[in-house]
Amino acid sequence: MNWWGKLVGGAFGFMLGGPLGALLGVAIGSSFDKGLRGAMEGPSPDFGPGEQERVQTAFFTATFSVMGYLAKVDGRVSEDEIRLAREVMAQMSLSSDLKQTAMRLFTEGKQPGFPLDGVIDQFRRECHRRRNLMQMFIEIQLHVAYADGVMHDKERRVLLGICERLGFTPSQFQQLEAMVQAARHFSSGGYQAQASPASLLKDAYDVLGVQASSSDDEIKKAYRRLTNQHHPDKLVAKGLPEEMIKLATEKTQEIRKAYEIIRDERRKNK
Repeated sequence: MNWWGKLVGGAFGFMLGGPLGALLGVAIGSSFDKGLRGAMEGPSPDFGPGEQERVQTAFFTATFSVMGYLAKVDGRVSEDEIRLAREVMAQMSLSSDLKQTAMRLFTEGKQPGFPLDGVIDQFRRECHRRRNLMQMFIEIQLHVAYADGVMHDKERRVLLGICERLGFTPSQFQQLEAMVQAARHFSSGGYQAQASPASLLKDAYDVLGVQASSSDDEIKKAYRRLTNQHHPDKLVAKGLPEEMIKLATEKTQEIRKAYEIIRDERRKNK
């Protein structure tokens, strides 16, 4: 049984507590009162959750609630942002129960008074500073910010604040932003067929976070590091919900494609 089945079935003798626990309680609602009664009684020495399941619950709750907050921060939620949220859910092949919960979390994130700082601080604690998980979280939120093709100033300020609370510097944020922008190009239908070789190559370098002047060894190291950071099995072991494996898999495919483009171009020029 995965983290969700254990939660709604009452097998977890815990509730996250804090802002994340409050958000999840509202999102799950009365449909799962029976399961939640066991979950909300507090920690139990007999039914305490595994650390992995607890982190997975926190990751899922923070991802969709912050996604809703970010979508609304520029004043209105665009159709593109709603579409992206639904696409993420589709990629995750969520059950109907999980999809409803994700949408409710998204809605809670749009509400006035959403406790963003408290949510992010608790998320960091629950992740036990697992940097790969926090980076995956930031990358998902960056995709939301660029859903309509442009990151607005308010969205940028919010994301910079999130990164600061998670321990990422402004320069690291800029690098992640460039990587996500390039990855969006890679995942756009027909882009690789229509883009000029120069544009495609530039995006490939950005996906790997390297420069055209980087050596072959530096590029290979960057490729291996990113592949290791986004390896689906390793991320799940650290606390990524199993439902997000497809997102991580697609990311590793983008990384591999970028590396192959750079490698093949350099071979041609030798």
